[in-house]
Amino acid sequence: MKVLAFGGSTSSTSINRQLANHAASLIPDAEVTDLDLRSYSLPIYSSDEEEANGVPKDAHAFLETIRAHDAIVVSLAEHNGSYSAAFKNLYDWTSRIETKLWSEKPMLLMASSPGGRGGATVLETAKATFPRMGADLKATFSLPSFYDNFSSESGVSDPALAAELSVAVAKMSH
Repeated sequence: MKVLAFGGSTSSTSINRQLANHAASLIPDAEVTDLDLRSYSLPIYSSDEEEANGVPKDAHAFLETIRAHDAIVVSLAEHNGSYSAAFKNLYDWTSRIETKLWSEKPMLLMASSPGGRGGATVLETAKATFPRMGADLKATFSLPSFYDNFSSESGVSDPALAAELSVAVAKMSH
């Protein structure tokens, strides 16, 4: 199974990218593509920009990357209770090409943050909208207090949270 993994952030040290790649690595027989959102350079979406210049090639490239995979593991960064500006902009542009941009791919939807809520607000928003946008949402997972509960060597360190993630990952194989 070809699995696309990415974090909804352009930080070079994105905790959500780390979490997405860790979770994807737990899927049996997965061939994981680690996507870096910094690879996409897009003007801020506006109808005037779209009318003048069309949809940028990087939005087309993102959609083609989604289509080239069998499943998606995404972990969203939460900025002021919502998507990061970079992710939202890419999401908006790509939806101009194809409303169901997630292409009906099975998805493990996650969020993490340094705080105790673990990106709960952005996760709820995405849970409500991603299925309408073509996500076959198999499971969700929130990792609170990332720096206390994750290690780059072993992944999720809290046993209860690790078990919860294992259950979520298992749903990707069905």
